[in-house]
Amino acid sequence: MSDIPSLWLALTCTDPRAMITFLTSAFGLSERVVYGDGDVVHHAELTWVGPTGQVGGIMLGPGEPDCGRPPGTSSIHVVVDDPDVRFARATAAGASVVRAPADTDYGSRQFVVTDPEGNLWSFGTWYE
Repeated sequence: MSDIPSLWLALTCTDPRAMITFLTSAFGLSERVVYGDGDVVHHAELTWVGPTGQVGGIMLGPGEPDCGRPPGTSSIHVVVDDPDVRFARATAAGASVVRAPADTDYGSRQFVVTDPEGNLWSFGTWYE
């Protein structure tokens, strides 16, 4: 299996460098590439390896008027095996809690937080 995702989520950020730091420390994403000059990031790619080995990707950058949603308006769901551990890591890194870990009526354990830009991130076990 390739370590290069074929499906990418794209985030527009007001501060891409700070978002990279947050996403790697709070959620455990890995920095794949960052293009820019000094503190300025033009384009970055972060990856995520799911519990069964699937690779997902997130591209981020400052965006352009005709490319991407406004910063802080995205909603992302990530499948994990250990939502309680992930919740502790995310909140320790400064994620704002929307919903603490809880079991759903459809068999998943999930939580929801926001990143510093205001995007919603839900993490949960797969329920199939």
